[in-house]
Amino acid sequence: MNFMVRPGGWHISFLEKDCRTVLPLKLTFAKEDKIRAMHDQCGLPLLEDKQALEHGLSTGRGSCWLSLTDEQYQALNVKRR
Repeated sequence: MNFMVRPGGWHISFLEKDCRTVLPLKLTFAKEDKIRAMHDQCGLPLLEDKQALEHGLSTGRGSCWLSLTDEQYQALNVKRR
């Protein structure tokens, strides 16, 4: 998951395991709390991952690894109209 603060909020995109292929679903959150919640639910539980997330949020951009179920992955991989 990549995130960046821009006008309009936090813009979120997701990549495949190859770190090159962008998944179709894009999200925008008004506050970084939603990014933290997503990381708490699906992120790696290591302290260094949480610290990297917080560093990215404090600088306005970053990324983190998520461990998704098949259903969660399919939801990200569906093209929206």
